[in-house]
Amino acid sequence: MADLKETEANQVSAEVHVKEQTPDRKEKAPKPKKRTGQQAGALRTRAAKSVPQASSSKAVASPKVQTARKIYSEKERAQKLGEIEKQIGRGESIKAAVQKAGISEQTYYQWKKAAGQTTQSDGLKDLVKLEEENARLKKLLADRLRKENAELRKKLGLA
Repeated sequence: MADLKETEANQVSAEVHVKEQTPDRKEKAPKPKKRTGQQAGALRTRAAKSVPQASSSKAVASPKVQTARKIYSEKERAQKLGEIEKQIGRGESIKAAVQKAGISEQTYYQWKKAAGQTTQSDGLKDLVKLEEENARLKKLLADRLRKENAELRKKLGLA
C-alpha cells in the first residue's frame, strides 16, 4: 500500500513537473525590425551589385541601379536651381533641365519650395531692418529741425 501511495505521488509530481516545463500558451517568434532608409538603401545597392551583368550579345534591358544619395549644400542647391532656371528660360522643358542637372523632378520642386520660403523670411528680415532705419532717420531729422527752428527764433528775437 505504501508502494502505491509513493507511485501515485511520483506520478503526480511528474505531471506537475511536466506542466511547469511546457507553457500553456505558445510563445510568438520576435517580429523582424523594420529597416531604416539607409539600411534598406544599402541592401538595394548590394543586391544591385551582386546581379550578374548580361552579356553584350543579349539585348536585355536591365533595371536601373539606384545610386547612393548625395547630400547637397545650400550653395550647391542654389547653383543647381539657377542652372535649371536658365535652361527653362531658354525654352527647355523642366524634365529635361532637371535630368541634365542630375536630380529628380521631385527634388527640384522640394528645393524650389524651400528656397522660396527662405527668400520670404529674408524679405521679412530686410523689411524689419528698413523700418528700424527709417525710425532712426526720422528721429535724427526731427532733432535737426528742432535745432534749426530754435536758431531761427533766436535770430528773429521771438524766443
